[in-house]
Amino acid sequence: MRRIGIISDTHGLLRPEAEQHLSGVDHIIHAGDIGRPEIIDRLRGIAPVTAIRGNVDTADWAAAYAATATVSLGGWMVHVVHDVHDLQIDPAATGIDVVVSGHSHRAGIETRGGVLYLNPGSAGPRRFRLPITLATLDISATGLTPLIHDLGA
Repeated sequence: MRRIGIISDTHGLLRPEAEQHLSGVDHIIHAGDIGRPEIIDRLRGIAPVTAIRGNVDTADWAAAYAATATVSLGGWMVHVVHDVHDLQIDPAATGIDVVVSGHSHRAGIETRGGVLYLNPGSAGPRRFRLPITLATLDISATGLTPLIHDLGA
């Protein structure tokens, strides 16, 4: 089994609680609104990272990140897009097993048409009264187990 850490909307803030929850994961996905390049550098100190840019990632450093990414992890295809409403593909028709998104700051897990949609929520500065969260995704040959973690910040 592999554990994937999934984080989004850090907006330049990587909380110690987030780093603790990500400790020991095999791979990290950042679904955009990184905020500062140092965030990805710190995440890379924990595990390999797949990251995309979000709508606030407009500085010159952000040009190094694509708007979407697709990665194979443990035999499962994961597509990453910042805002799920910007999804330009039919995930099921293109062999995608998981769609990871952020943007809304609202954590969610949903399966539609055989595809897992996972939004880890926001791990950065609190927005409105939404909880500060990230997610993990346990991947095995037989299935996917997503879990939202409240960082209690």
